[in-house]
Amino acid sequence: MPATPSLCPFSTHRRSRIAALAVAGALYATSAIAADKIKVGTLLTTGACPLYLGIEKGYFTQAGFDLEIVPFDAGQPVAVATVSGDLDIGIAGVTSALYTMASQGTLRLIGGWGYDRDNFHAAAVLASNRAYDAGLKSLKDLGGHSVALTQIGSSYHYALAILAEKYNVDMKTLRTLPLQSFPNVASAVTGGQTDAGVVLSGQALVMLPRNEGKLLAYVGDEVPWQVAAMWVSTKTANERGAMIKRFMQTLAKGSKECADAFVGPDGTRKDGPGAPEALKIIGKYVNQPIAQMSTSIGYVDPELRLDMKDIARQIAWYRSQGMIKGEVDIDQVTDKRYAVALPPR
Repeated sequence: MPATPSLCPFSTHRRSRIAALAVAGALYATSAIAADKIKVGTLLTTGACPLYLGIEKGYFTQAGFDLEIVPFDAGQPVAVATVSGDLDIGIAGVTSALYTMASQGTLRLIGGWGYDRDNFHAAAVLASNRAYDAGLKSLKDLGGHSVALTQIGSSYHYALAILAEKYNVDMKTLRTLPLQSFPNVASAVTGGQTDAGVVLSGQALVMLPRNEGKLLAYVGDEVPWQVAAMWVSTKTANERGAMIKRFMQTLAKGSKECADAFVGPDGTRKDGPGAPEALKIIGKYVNQPIAQMSTSIGYVDPELRLDMKDIARQIAWYRSQGMIKGEVDIDQVTDKRYAVALPPR
């Protein structure tokens, strides 16, 4: 009987390599299967910079997420879709409808998002040229005028209210016009169908050079406030805590990169070395020119903290207007297993 041939060193090495590749393939397959498939609903604005950078730089993939962005045109549908289970996480503006859902036990805020403050403008109040020429020169002149908004009970309705409070303007003297969308508000200001309107800062930066209105103020320069937040359904908050914490830790990486790119050492708006790359990534999602984006960058706290004081103020105001029924407090609305308070500035 012929002797059994011995394996040469090459054959042994090759078998070891094949075995190693097989193990690696199995690990990859297991990792792919184990990835959390999550849907995140949001509005595609410059303020969503942390989300865009987290995706494009692979942070979410590295953390085991298969993440899909579901774009929306307004905040309220994001909340509805989160409660229904069509979304795993919602990120958008905070509204009276959102607080109502939270008070009913179906939804919880888990972190902060867009924050309107000095040097980082989210919203602006513009006067029409006609109204400006007739005497509407500043916020203190708003009494007795019409003001266009997207919706009654929207976050921008609240923005108007905190400005009115600062300048002792009685909200009852204002005629608020809900026009359903920001383009409609901008058109009404341009055409003189309203005396003033609350618009996104990006829209204001397009309108002002064209003389389509006059700037009365950027809201955040007057009063800082929490424009947007992150939330999940109460069911998700109770059953998927590990996923939520991992998501927020991953998102914070993108948020810190955005801060490094656009926030100077003194806290003002200033481009850092990472700004060109960040603007390129943001542009991929929002489809705006670099020049326009760079002057309308929104602020998100690097640690995704939530302005609890302003959230409480919002709830109180919406309740005072009859837009939220019954007793509601911040503990019903926020989930402090995840949400961290923003320290006073």
